[in-house]
Amino acid sequence: MSTMRAVLVFTSGGPEVVRVEEIDRPTAGVGEVLIEVRAAGMNPSDLRGRNGFADLPPQYRPSIARPSVPGADVSGVVVAVGADVTDFEVGDDVYGLVRFPPFDGRGHGRTHAEYVNAPVADLAPKPRRLDHVEAAAAPMAALTAWQQIHRAGAVLPGERVLVVGAAGGVGHFAVQLARSHGAKVVAVASGRHEKFLRELGVDTFVDYTADDPVTAVGTVDAVIDCVGSVGGADAARWLPAVVDGGRLNPITLAFYPPEELSRRGIVTVGTQVSSSGADLRALNELFDAGRLTVAIDSVYPLNEARGAHERAERGHLRGKIVLTTTR
Repeated sequence: MSTMRAVLVFTSGGPEVVRVEEIDRPTAGVGEVLIEVRAAGMNPSDLRGRNGFADLPPQYRPSIARPSVPGADVSGVVVAVGADVTDFEVGDDVYGLVRFPPFDGRGHGRTHAEYVNAPVADLAPKPRRLDHVEAAAAPMAALTAWQQIHRAGAVLPGERVLVVGAAGGVGHFAVQLARSHGAKVVAVASGRHEKFLRELGVDTFVDYTADDPVTAVGTVDAVIDCVGSVGGADAARWLPAVVDGGRLNPITLAFYPPEELSRRGIVTVGTQVSSSGADLRALNELFDAGRLTVAIDSVYPLNEARGAHERAERGHLRGKIVLTTTR
């Protein structure tokens, strides 16, 4: 059987547990294509899976079969098609969020490798205006923002919307998609991201390192919270900024006091991002029209995957981290 290089995690831990080794190459099953990976995005779920979901109480941690291959975002070229596949042909450039969710114990889509087999329902043609690195950075982050806005109703036209963590992977897409949906956007991020976010068209920028961010924000109709808080109450700091009857939209795990939500009629609205080739095709129209751009924080060769994990651990990203398969 042919082999390939892949990122492997043999035990839960920090970036030091990440290795790159040769493993068997997958094949395309029924309703799948085999993709020669050109680039693969990195997401917070990859770090959480690597460390065994240590941020969750033990009873809620999913079982993880080791060694696992991380990764769900991918952009590449179709090199084989399985039975019953009519949507794509060998040679097509595709991108997608592969098998997400649920976490299946084996690393979601297993895209941090030279090849991956993927269901055609999870894929779309790569946007013409994006190269493979940009396309690999888009699926999970762009789909998260798109599905929050278009499925969960996180944004309504004419509203004033706060995006917390606006310079990050999901945040910079949420800013752009909220504006395209007719909202006025308030962005909260470090001051070093102000120029970047103003270029994306935010109406108000708040530097959380220089001002009391809640006071500086004023009042908003809704919050898209891309930072959240797993075990504490940090996310609740934004409650004073939300109008009575407004909405809180957590992208990550967040805690909000239920008593205050109930008293003020504030609704928490959220949806788990899910693989969707159909939603990616809708996003393609925005990418190819130049109305949606992708920010890349950094790019690492597959052999330097540990370095990519170390960069992710340091945080304060502008856009996404991407792995490439260039040797």
